[in-house]
Amino acid sequence: QVQLVESGGGLVQAGGSLRLSCAASGRTFSSYDMGWFRQAPGKEREFLAAISWSGGSTYYADSVKGRFTISRDNAKNTVYLQMNSLKPEDTAVYYCAATTRRFGVLYSLPLKYDYWGQGTQVTVSS
Repeated sequence: QVQLVESGGGLVQAGGSLRLSCAASGRTFSSYDMGWFRQAPGKEREFLAAISWSGGSTYYADSVKGRFTISRDNAKNTVYLQMNSLKPEDTAVYYCAATTRRFGVLYSLPLKYDYWGQGTQVTVSS
C-alpha cells in the first residue's frame, strides 16, 4: 500500500508556471506506474499524464501535451507535474494516483488507479 500527498498548488496568472509534487510513502514506490488527474467543479475527473515505474515511458492527454511534463524521482519517492503556459481553464483540484497494474500500458482511466492523494488546488487567473 502507498500513501500519496500532493503539494505545489496555488494561485498563478495565466501564462505562468507551477510544479506540482506528489510524495509517496512506503518502500515500493518504484513499482507503481503513476498518473496525474484534475477535477474542476461540476466536471468529471480528467486524465492529464502518466509515467511508468521506471520513468522510461510517459503518456499525455491531448489537452496538456506540450505544456505539461510528468517526471519522477524514485530515490525521493516523488512524482512531479511541471505545468507551463497555464490557462484559466486549467483551474481545478489536481490529484496524483498510483496503479498496481503493470502490463506495459499506461492508463488514462481513473478506475485503473488504486491509490489517490487528497488533491491540491490550482487556480489560474486571467
